[in-house]
Amino acid sequence: MERTGPPARMTGLLAAFSAALLAVGGLAATAPSASAADADVARNGTFEAGLTGWNCTGGSGVAVSTPVHGGTSALKATPAGSDNAKCSQTVTVKPNSAYTLSAWVQGSYVYLGAEGTGTTDVSTWTQSAGAWQKLTTTFRTGASTTSVKVYTHGWYGTPAYYADDLTLVGPGGDPVVLPAVPAGLRAGTPTSSSVPLSWTAVTGATGYNVYRGGALVLSATGTSATVTGLTASTAYSFQVTATNEAGESAKSAAVSATTTAGGGGGGGSDLPAHALVGYLHSSFANGSGYTRMADVPDSWDVIDLAFGEPTSVTSGDIRFSLCPVTECPNVESVAEFKAAIKAKQAAGKKVLISIGGQNGQVQLATTAARDTFVSSVSKIIDEYGLDGLDIDFEGHSLSLNTGDTDFRSPTTPVVVNLISAVKSLKAKYGEKFVLTMAPETFFVQLGYQYYGSGPWGGQDPRAGAYLPVIHALRDDLTLLHVQDYNSGSIMGLDNQYHSMGGADFHIAMTDMLLTGFPVAGDQSKIFPGLRPDQVAIGLPASTQAGNGHTSPAEVTKALNCLTKKTDCGSYATHGTWSGLRGLMTWSVNWDRFNNWAFSKNFDAYFGG
Repeated sequence: MERTGPPARMTGLLAAFSAALLAVGGLAATAPSASAADADVARNGTFEAGLTGWNCTGGSGVAVSTPVHGGTSALKATPAGSDNAKCSQTVTVKPNSAYTLSAWVQGSYVYLGAEGTGTTDVSTWTQSAGAWQKLTTTFRTGASTTSVKVYTHGWYGTPAYYADDLTLVGPGGDPVVLPAVPAGLRAGTPTSSSVPLSWTAVTGATGYNVYRGGALVLSATGTSATVTGLTASTAYSFQVTATNEAGESAKSAAVSATTTAGGGGGGGSDLPAHALVGYLHSSFANGSGYTRMADVPDSWDVIDLAFGEPTSVTSGDIRFSLCPVTECPNVESVAEFKAAIKAKQAAGKKVLISIGGQNGQVQLATTAARDTFVSSVSKIIDEYGLDGLDIDFEGHSLSLNTGDTDFRSPTTPVVVNLISAVKSLKAKYGEKFVLTMAPETFFVQLGYQYYGSGPWGGQDPRAGAYLPVIHALRDDLTLLHVQDYNSGSIMGLDNQYHSMGGADFHIAMTDMLLTGFPVAGDQSKIFPGLRPDQVAIGLPASTQAGNGHTSPAEVTKALNCLTKKTDCGSYATHGTWSGLRGLMTWSVNWDRFNNWAFSKNFDAYFGG
């Protein structure tokens, strides 16, 4: 995701755009001129009041005393990683009116623009401003436009930029007042994990926030929403507020609803309250050595057979076989393997087939591949008498087509077909079917910042691509254990970047799953948090198992923070989750190689 400047395509477009502006320079002169009633309607464009009125992505902005263009303060914003340090504010304007946006900037690749104009959004930029340089652009608002967003931003991988004396000159808009409190909040028919809500529209509201037990759980633009991720047979209280540019109304009167019985995440009802999940290298050997199924200690509650892999990337035909004797001299026979699985299950353990892994790319691009996936996975489950399925799609297995922007209603075939395939398997095997997932942080938590190819079509289309799968299957999902390793730095809900290897990373990444988050920053598209019993933390068992190994002491700190709200460090969680299901590791084999340090720490913590 790192970039050192605008991509060639973007540079060409911007150059062409600049040339077009020069070619029609006469048109700019014909734009309506400012009238006597015009004024600067931007707030704190001089930054003399710090960042009051401004919102900078990722905490990238700060007010500084040098350099400044005028007064005693200016904006300094620093791009970092995949964040371009966008600082913006929403300004009240009048419909059908002309505005001139200007700012003094300093730095490389500095942009100035306006969004939501109701006509044509505008921007201008400078490639290099070693000294203060003025940027100016104009626009006209649409017939019903009452607000626009003005912004500055830099470019990926470039140094900090500076902005000062930003103005938006034009007619002042009518004052926006707080919306009234919504009335008529009512609950529809609950399921075991969700409650539908509706309410009466509020004049002047542009959105609504839904609260559960006093905590914000989702935002909506319409007058209905469904709160998901709830626990069966549990009473909940809900309220709703109305929002607009002026702020948020008071909360409505509360309405209560109780979820129905059952539906506890699919096959997880007989797992222990705190479970240990491990991958067993069954089809291959590596530096950790081969471990027989019968030799897996009782500490492990869920054993994922690694891996079922496709005959080709797009076939959907999944195959699984034990490691060849030539590669694993101590491999058991198929009959011994099956008998050991039955023994584990008799002891209350779950044994799953894990599909994918690093080398097993699976793309269900067609309905034929989907159907083949269902039949071939069913054959493996039936042959070995397994309890369910683990989805470990990595690499390029999942990505989103351009224009597929809402995780709640995906349109990309590889996503839609995977969801359909898993639902078919769940329907075939029933309530006891165990479903787990092991995505990488890139496919889940990165979705807080980026989703799919993004508004310019230039982002990695895999960003957040697991979110629609998790969301569509959340009522069937037994466990989600995101791989908190082999990961770049990821932004948490505190808008700070967190790096793997210590308790902080696991605390921040897990808090996101349990709290929920707006996808790509869009408050109208909130990914709801999962239940704590559906979440385990994924870690490597040893330094050899993967990048981002976390010492047992740091693992304990993470568990303390998430389940007891102690040892939390600088990150403030949004709750305390004593019901957090447990830990996942890659792998049983590597834990054995490391003297069982990972599983011994788990047992010591949870009294196993």
